[in-house]
Amino acid sequence: MKVKRIVTNVSVKKISAAKKFYEGVLGLDVQMDLGWIATYGSRAKMSVQISFMSEGGSGTAVPDISIEVDDVDEAYRQMKKARFKIEYEITDEPWGVRRFYVRDPFGKLVNILSHL
Repeated sequence: MKVKRIVTNVSVKKISAAKKFYEGVLGLDVQMDLGWIATYGSRAKMSVQISFMSEGGSGTAVPDISIEVDDVDEAYRQMKKARFKIEYEITDEPWGVRRFYVRDPFGKLVNILSHL
């Protein structure tokens, strides 16, 4: 048996609030919207991963979700422009990623990153 996909489920009261952050800024596609569930994703082939963490690295909190993008600097500019709260400024980390933390509309801590 092989795991084909891992899905993060976030309990929210107002599903429509996800649109600006996940579709508008990050460019994810709405793959399903049944009113009580909206699924955002990408058709790009990705690795299946799940991380277990005691800290977020560099003294940061453990993020609720990590999203790898092709241009972290552009993602950072778009998040600032859209006025989402940056929790950890954009940084080149010693383990080979450039990243920042931002709060999504539901208060979740999101780690946005690109590999260096």
